[in-house]
Amino acid sequence: MRKSIALLGEYTPTFPPHVSTDVAIEHTRNFLGIDIAAEWVSTKDIDDGLFERHSGIWVTPGSPYKSMEKTLWAIRYARENKVPCFGTCGGFQHIVIEYAHNVLDFREAQHAEYAPYASSLFISRLTCSLADREMQLDFAPGSQVAEIYGSLSAKEQYYCNFGVNPDYAHLLKQGPLNISGSDAEGEVRVIEHPDHPFFIGTLFVPQARSMPEQPHPLVMAFLSSVRL
Repeated sequence: MRKSIALLGEYTPTFPPHVSTDVAIEHTRNFLGIDIAAEWVSTKDIDDGLFERHSGIWVTPGSPYKSMEKTLWAIRYARENKVPCFGTCGGFQHIVIEYAHNVLDFREAQHAEYAPYASSLFISRLTCSLADREMQLDFAPGSQVAEIYGSLSAKEQYYCNFGVNPDYAHLLKQGPLNISGSDAEGEVRVIEHPDHPFFIGTLFVPQARSMPEQPHPLVMAFLSSVRL
């Protein structure tokens, strides 16, 4: 049976991160010689059969999503059932919210794009927008992401205006999720679950730096985990 991934988000053909997502998948399929289908699924169309049809999920940039509730359900299912899950930009942000809700038991945890005046904003508007910026990253030694890159640092592209609220960052360390990447100021930029085949979120958009002769290592690692 052919493997397939669901690209969760509100697909917009003119939105650069969505274009680069499709392109990065194609680069990786050709480079690795693997046959993995990829289907865009609007968050409002997520249903109980999602994981019967797909072997992994990529929670894509471009929030707010049409259904935050269904997106969080899909992330939780992938986390608890060890289904490969990749979240970039908005996907990273929703991984944080799902983790706050269901692992840290902060049921009121919110995202400023949906509820800007909520009392527990785990995801807040960035003081300085990272849209269209490249920034240096440092990875935690021994982390999965450092192993994937084969390096403790990298430069990556961003498209976001929201990120982890610094006032809540310390709470993310109270559970099994690891903060495995940060910027020069120590702000959270990469998270991963250590007891999972592939459960990684990046605030940056790695697919933007994929090339035909050199697909992005995170995209290759994600699709390789789906193939297993």
